[in-house]
This record gives sequence, structure tokens and C-alpha cells, in this order.
Amino acid sequence: MILSRYERMIARRYLLPGKGEAFILIVAAFSLGAVTLGVFALVVTMSVMNGFRAELFDKIVGLNGHAVVQAYGGQMRDWRDIAKLSEATPGVTSATPLIEQPLMSTYNGRVEGVLLRGMRVSDIRSNKTIGSKVVMGSLASLTPGSGRIAIGSGLADALGAVVGSQISLISPQGQTTPFGTVPRIVQYTVGAIFTIGVSDYDKIYVIMPMEDAQTLLMLGDSVGMIELQTTDPDRVGQILAPLSDKIGNRGVVQDWRMMNAQLFEALSVERVVMFCLLSLIILVAAFNIASSLIMLVRAKTRDIAILRTMGASRNGLLRIFMTVGTTIGSLGIVLGLILAAIALTFRQGVVDLVQRISGQNIWDPQVRFLSELPAKTNPVEVVAIVLIALLLTFLATLYPAFKAASTDPVQVLRYD
Repeated sequence: MILSRYERMIARRYLLPGKGEAFILIVAAFSLGAVTLGVFALVVTMSVMNGFRAELFDKIVGLNGHAVVQAYGGQMRDWRDIAKLSEATPGVTSATPLIEQPLMSTYNGRVEGVLLRGMRVSDIRSNKTIGSKVVMGSLASLTPGSGRIAIGSGLADALGAVVGSQISLISPQGQTTPFGTVPRIVQYTVGAIFTIGVSDYDKIYVIMPMEDAQTLLMLGDSVGMIELQTTDPDRVGQILAPLSDKIGNRGVVQDWRMMNAQLFEALSVERVVMFCLLSLIILVAAFNIASSLIMLVRAKTRDIAILRTMGASRNGLLRIFMTVGTTIGSLGIVLGLILAAIALTFRQGVVDLVQRISGQNIWDPQVRFLSELPAKTNPVEVVAIVLIALLLTFLATLYPAFKAASTDPVQVLRYD
């Protein structure tokens, strides 16, 4: 809104009340702080939740693909034909054969459940989720027949294993004898240790060449599934619909939303709930701004009446008090955005500091899935937060401004 010179001067005077009006100044300061806190909390919370979802999605999809073609009965003998059909489907960028099987592992008397993943050596080395997260050893040591495997850092810690350790994998699918099936126990050397960043994966995954996995599980030339990558994970259902019809009864197509539906649905619901709850802080701040302006109007009733007698219009008084309220809100928004930017930049340092002070592990990877606090700021959400704060602040100024504009100078100055 455009203010005249005298209106700007009066608005500046009312933003900083005099010495006898310290209480009004304190209430205005609380209003400013409430807006700052509300914007800060909303931006930080939404950024962290967006980062959590993005990191979780990247790591889960990076390891499991956008979708998989799962074989009925656990064995896919014609996987080459299915891979060709998949790669020929518009929108599919890659089709990778995989073997996944839960097994048991032992080392130095320790026993842990693992999820064996057999992959072609070229796919192991080209997988960015694994290749960029190797903390010990090298994936180059994993070759068919070498007897070397890569394991997650959580599993290495649980077993007490390091690169070069001899780990035994126990498969229930062994030779049949008169006394029953004898489990196969095969020893492998740890060639690499990786940290994906998702604790549930780091503590169970064992990666080995596909040929070695086929030998261990006695699968012959079969695989368990085909992992698919697409051009758009959000449209994976539409992209893979034609493939499902072509495959028929040879397998079933499952996309990332089916495999992780409960997790991502819970995250989406939590984002909406948190946004609504934290918006209440800004609403409370708007009420504070309204109350401070009402007190200001009551304290300045005589001054307002004098301004009216000197020719000040009702619209001019409306603009003055609306400017005072929106200025408080705008300053709070700017301060909230600055504090949010600082907090998000040094978020992990803040978490570490709070953990040292409290003595509590508030970011436990075993509970939070991820090893570090993520953050991803969405500009659209930030703009929405700013607009909501500005709207609530503007609405909070309407009643006090109209109250000031309706002041009757005759009634106020009758006995002066």
C-alpha cells in the first residue's frame, strides 16, 4: 500500500511507542518473535521432512529400482526374454537380473540373518548407491568364482568382521539325505564393506556375483527377479502397465509404491499434519499482533482524534495501522527465514551439540533409518509459508485499523 509522507512518519512513530508505552512495545516484540518462531519452525520442519523422504526414496529406489518383475515360485528361468521385453517397453531405461534370498551368516561364533543379493559384476560396479558408499576394500575384488563378497557396515559391526574376514553363509537349500536336507555352508571372504545410509539395509545386505549366488542356492541359470529403472518413478504404474500384460503368468510387476506403500504414505500424512499444527504458531502470532494494535489504538485514541481534526482521512488511518501490523509480520517472516537458513545449514552440528549437552542419542540411525539428519528445502513450500504468514498478519490488522479509523474526534475531544 502507498502511504503519504506524514502517514509514513506516523507509522514509524507507532512502531516504536514512547517511554510510557513500554508494555505495548513488549507485546509487539512478542508478536514479532512469535511470527519469527512460526516461520522458522515451519520452514525447518518441512525441509527436514522433505529431505528425509527424498533421501529415503533415493536410497531405497537406488538399491531396489523403481519396480521389479518377481518370478512365481522364486525362480525365473526365461529371465533373458523377460529382460528384453522390459527393455523394449517405452519408459524403461534398464532391466537388471537379480537374486535375493534370506540366509544366515556366521563369523567367530556370531550369527546374523542376512539378505543375499546376487548381481552381475558389471551391475555391482555401476550401481551408484553401492559403488559410491564403499568404506573399506574395493568392489573390483568381486569377480565370479573369487569367493569374495561385499557386506553392509551394520552387518560388519554385528559380526565383528573386516575386509579379509572369512564369513560363512548358510543356505537351507542343500543336498537331500536319508536324514533330511543338509544345509549348505559356504565360506566367503569379505572384499568390501559399504554404508548405504539406511540402517535396515546396512545391517543385512550381502552382495556377491550372480554366478556365485546361483551356485550357492543351486539355481542353475535361474534368477529371482528383474529390477527395472524408468524415466519417471512417479509414473511407474503407467509406464509398466503394458509390460504386465506381456509377461502374463510368468511373473508379477511390483513398483516402489507397492513395496513401500505404508512407509511413504505415513510420511505424506505426517507432512500434512505437521504443516497444519505448526501453522497454528503463526495464527497465535497474528492474534498477538492484533492485540498489540488494539492496545496501541486505545493508547493513541486522543492522538488519532487530533489527526482527524487536522484533516487525516479514515483511509489514511487504515493504512497507518495496517502498515504497522504488516511491518511487524514482515520483519518476523524475514527473521524466521534467516534463522531457518542458518539452522538448516548447520543442522547436523546442532544435532551433535544437543546430543552432547543432553547425553542422549536423539538421532539414532537404528530408529530413523538414515545415518544423518537430511534436509531439502522446497521453494514452493517456502513461498506458501510466507504467503500464509502475510495473509494472517494482514487479517489481524483489519479490526484494529477499522477501530482506529472509526474514532469520532467530537466524542474524544469533547471535554478537552
